[in-house]
Amino acid sequence: MRTRAHENNPRRSARYKAVLAFDPVKPQLPPVRILDAACGDLDPVLPAYGTLIQSIRMVSCDRKNVWAPDTKRSSAAAIAVDGTGRALFIHARSPWPVHDLVEALLALPLDLRRAMYVEGGPEAQLFVRAGGREVERLGAFEGSADKENASLAWEIPNAVVAVRR
Repeated sequence: MRTRAHENNPRRSARYKAVLAFDPVKPQLPPVRILDAACGDLDPVLPAYGTLIQSIRMVSCDRKNVWAPDTKRSSAAAIAVDGTGRALFIHARSPWPVHDLVEALLALPLDLRRAMYVEGGPEAQLFVRAGGREVERLGAFEGSADKENASLAWEIPNAVVAVRR
């Protein structure tokens, strides 16, 4: 993760093939992008953005589900980009196998182009404050979604904040 003012970790993981790029250094650039290391679009583009967050791909640059099938279920938080370049902040409270969640997202009329996983289980959280409303969604592991402690937010390792310009 890197911002213009701070670099959390300069090393890129070969396993994490998605990079969320925003805060462009030039105004003519798209305001947000998800780059895909498997498509060769990282190195030329990384210097053009002030903020970079690396994570695991869910939807590749050719719009394919790249998450391996698994039976493990948990809540999930993801960030995606649609065909017009809009950022989509996705939260699935109900525990899903991630591969199945990706299939469901691709089946929706969202024109989803790329997506990356940002957190799972209780740390998968979404908070929105806009238009005089607040919405808070918390994550859970399979079997814990209805338990008493599932209504308490866990500490989160990182946060992505978006402000309308």
